[in-house]
Amino acid sequence: MRDVILRSVQKGIDAMTMLRSEEGLKFIESVTWAIVDCYKNGGKLLIAGNGGSLCDAMHFAEELTGYFRKERQALPAIALADPGHITCVGNDAGFEEVFARGVEALGNPGDLFIALTTSGNSKNLLRAAQVAKHKQMMTIAFLGKTGGLLKGRCDYEWIVSGFEYSDRIQEAHMAAIHIMIEMVERELFFPVEEIETTGVL
Repeated sequence: MRDVILRSVQKGIDAMTMLRSEEGLKFIESVTWAIVDCYKNGGKLLIAGNGGSLCDAMHFAEELTGYFRKERQALPAIALADPGHITCVGNDAGFEEVFARGVEALGNPGDLFIALTTSGNSKNLLRAAQVAKHKQMMTIAFLGKTGGLLKGRCDYEWIVSGFEYSDRIQEAHMAAIHIMIEMVERELFFPVEEIETTGVL
């Protein structure tokens, strides 16, 4: 079993190295500035995904509306995860519309729509991105594998390629999200020296 565990650990490390690629660093930096600008202009984030990626979307949102590393003003972010909404729209219009309808209801020009998908082939996220663009929102995609249907459809995208299973891709996505939130807090609230010496709440 130890050998299998070590191989799995190495796969996790390999996924983390994607953060250091030029594509990964550029994506993190660009999206961080987009989020900062969105908040400075009074906007909000709408975040969506399916399954584990929806859990990551909820994690993303709560780190902003709640606390990350230090007490500060709450930041507006909504994970499109309400079960009443999802089952209503899924039942009446089909599962492909569950996130698009949420974006239609809650999105405004200048807001950001963020899609999390390890395959890039989730039709409900593709539809949501289309609606977001129609509403003059900026669109961001965390992708995996080959990028799928969403590849090339959003303003910013990052493809974590080379991994067969979703778990490794989601680990890289979540690490990037944490770094973005750290940078957003630094830019909006804290000087560099303060955030680097502050522990977790």
